[in-house]
Amino acid sequence: MGTDPAPGKRGAAAGAMGNFQLEDFVAGWIGGAASVIVGHPLDTVKVFGFFKGMSFPLASIAVYNSVVFGVFSNTQRFLSHHRCREPEAGPPHVLSDLLLASMVAGVVSVGLGAPVDLIKIRLQMQTQPFQEANLGLKPRVAALGEQPAYQGPVHCFATIVRTEGLAGLYRGASAMLLRDVPGYCLYFIPYVFLSDWITPEACAGPSPCAVWLAGGMAGAISWGTATPMDVVKSRLQADGVYVNKYRGVLDCISQSYQKEGLKVFFRGITVNAVRGFPMSAAMFLGYELSLQAIRGDHVVTSP
Repeated sequence: MGTDPAPGKRGAAAGAMGNFQLEDFVAGWIGGAASVIVGHPLDTVKVFGFFKGMSFPLASIAVYNSVVFGVFSNTQRFLSHHRCREPEAGPPHVLSDLLLASMVAGVVSVGLGAPVDLIKIRLQMQTQPFQEANLGLKPRVAALGEQPAYQGPVHCFATIVRTEGLAGLYRGASAMLLRDVPGYCLYFIPYVFLSDWITPEACAGPSPCAVWLAGGMAGAISWGTATPMDVVKSRLQADGVYVNKYRGVLDCISQSYQKEGLKVFFRGITVNAVRGFPMSAAMFLGYELSLQAIRGDHVVTSP
């Protein structure tokens, strides 16, 4: 993700390949903020209120993406450095390095992102009545005319810890792990190879247009294939607010299949794929351009 030097610069940067680089995290934060601004309306329109609860994901998901991109980039650099002591002599991208770095990023993302995702879903549940077909829940506010269960992100966090314990913050984490580990492999790897394929050999690095297109296509692929496990994760995280229906991932899959059939796991796949394109395009473009500005490069670097 913009951390390996472009072919023409590979020799000059070889000495820094094994070093930890903080700018990947900074660029990831900027890209994450861009993706939230672009994608939040499409995220909430699936089942939630439009533009509701945007302040929390804008602050938290930007940090989340900062960690994911920073971990991926530095892991990939570490693997490349130790696989080949003279990186300029080796191939620019090795599939095994990309695969392992993507898996590490996926695992780290769950540790940080599960509580964030949980709070976001709990808050968004209050913005618009759920239909029975969505998550099998009816909103307490609409049914009883009471005040919302959560007054904001901090109150939501405190309420979950008080009523469900610290483990409650990681409700649905196992499903999120099953979603994000393969999901990030189908996110970073397509981006890397698509941007390389689009970029002419004579160019030092991909153009902003190539970054935008490759990032958007990677996002559509990743979110589209992640939809079945995303459905399970969302149901598990929404569970427990008003009723407890599921005992775990397998029970959620079983109950959902028995009641609604196989199609339930592909509900929202079109919206996810469509949403994934502009969000990821903004994410990668914001990341690459900000990384370029931070490092003073004159071209968008090839990841």
